[in-house]
Amino acid sequence: MTAPVDPTTTSAWAELTKLHEGFTPDLKGAFASDPERAQRFTFDAADLHVDLSKNFLDDEILAALLKLADEVKIAERREAMYTGEHINVTEDRAVLHTALRLPSDAQLEVDGQDVVADVHQTLAKIHDFAEQVRGGSWTGITGRPISTVVNIGIGGSDLGPVMVYEALKPYVKAGLECRFVSNIDPTDMAEKTKDLDPETTLFIVASKTFTTLETLTNARLAREWLLGRLKDSGAVTDEASSTEAVKKHFVAVSTALDKVEAFGIDPNNAFGFWNWVGGRYSVDSAVGTVLAVALGKQAFTEFLSGFHAIDEHFRTAEAEQNVPLLMGLLNVWYVNFFQAASHAVLPYAQYLHRFPAYLQQLTMESNGKSVRWDGSAVTTDTGEIFWGEPGTNGQHAFYQLIHQGTRLIPADFIAVATPANPLKDGETDVHELFLSNFFAQTAALAFGKTADEVRAEGTAEAVVPARVFEGNRPTTSIMAPALTPGVVGQLIALYEHITFVEGVVWGIDSFDQWGVELGKQLALKIAPAVQGDEAAKAEQDSSTQSLIDYYLANRKR
Repeated sequence: MTAPVDPTTTSAWAELTKLHEGFTPDLKGAFASDPERAQRFTFDAADLHVDLSKNFLDDEILAALLKLADEVKIAERREAMYTGEHINVTEDRAVLHTALRLPSDAQLEVDGQDVVADVHQTLAKIHDFAEQVRGGSWTGITGRPISTVVNIGIGGSDLGPVMVYEALKPYVKAGLECRFVSNIDPTDMAEKTKDLDPETTLFIVASKTFTTLETLTNARLAREWLLGRLKDSGAVTDEASSTEAVKKHFVAVSTALDKVEAFGIDPNNAFGFWNWVGGRYSVDSAVGTVLAVALGKQAFTEFLSGFHAIDEHFRTAEAEQNVPLLMGLLNVWYVNFFQAASHAVLPYAQYLHRFPAYLQQLTMESNGKSVRWDGSAVTTDTGEIFWGEPGTNGQHAFYQLIHQGTRLIPADFIAVATPANPLKDGETDVHELFLSNFFAQTAALAFGKTADEVRAEGTAEAVVPARVFEGNRPTTSIMAPALTPGVVGQLIALYEHITFVEGVVWGIDSFDQWGVELGKQLALKIAPAVQGDEAAKAEQDSSTQSLIDYYLANRKR
């Protein structure tokens, strides 16, 4: 793999630096002087209608950003990803989440393996299992069909599945509920299982290596809960029936079949995925088994097709109309030239309430790096703090900071035209009232309100400054016809590729995550001290020792 291009040495970076130095944001003036601005900077990618016109963007800036993309060789690295080169250099792996959604007649061979055949073989196995559960032929130990599926995972094995499950609630099979356990805090497992019937509960344990501390701890807690409740009811009476109960009520998403079997799960009921699938890019792999159960084959296939539609757009669309490319470049523009440290994602669709949390892992675990893929130090700021909540809730919470704070916070607004639950308040269509806020917020952020406009409303002069809105707060508006499985897949793929574009500009490996390891390693070393081992405690720093002492003195058992 060739060394990354230092973006700061490119002619495009020099042009962008000069453009920034001479740039005074004036979105109101930009729209006034160019009646076609909205049309020129609005693009379609599959079902997504994306309006970039309220960004700090003009023809010169666009040309310089596209020149930057060319000079850092985004197109070449994109093709390397799609064709299976080992662009995850620190782990010497291909990066092929795009292969998870290729149609069955596609062709892709990587490292001597027919990737498409492997993917569709696993998909067929997942759908066969899912249909057994959905149809009632998969039963618990007492012969009753499954009504609750509990997914046990963490990170990408949790954030993706729970986000999509919440986003597509209207498509979930009636009478079937899915729950998600991720936190090692025992409260999570206790709350998710306390009202369940063990005879109709199925657990999916998602851990590629079947060694993830949190996931395996929770899996053991779930097994103990299941067997304890079944023994209490008389459904389990001996070791043989306990063994059978685990096989009936547990399946795995893992490739470590020996560890799966040692836990008590039938290896035939393990669904694997490959080392070229990173955790935060895995919701469309076997990690999505819980979704295949909840949604069924048709909806899950549409979900994958949505990803693929954006994959094809990103790979083939001209640069000037390539939505993930343009959005990724705009993020670089804000981070590196306007020192924007955070980025808000504001879905005006309640079903997407977990989408910002999902994007936190996708973007911040991918691009929170300080070395480039060749091991050299980065030459720019990297990454953004992604955050957000659904509108209109956020309007009554943190929008104040976005509107009138001192920090520039670019924001993406997401909405759909047709709601899943059309309701009326008297004669008022509530979705139209809801979307009026969506449209109004981006306009207010872009155009603001001047002191003269405030005075014209009869405001006392002393209060005028507090009611002025500076405007010129950049936003992107993303709309779709409805929140379908395909659209959810498109939204995820859109941000996957935005993240990729930023990573290439910064020259970093967006597909490793070594930064999550140190804390986990230290936790294992500290655990004996927490359990009362004085020698282990003596090895810790004074602050950690003091905190452990407080815990031990105050823990009630």
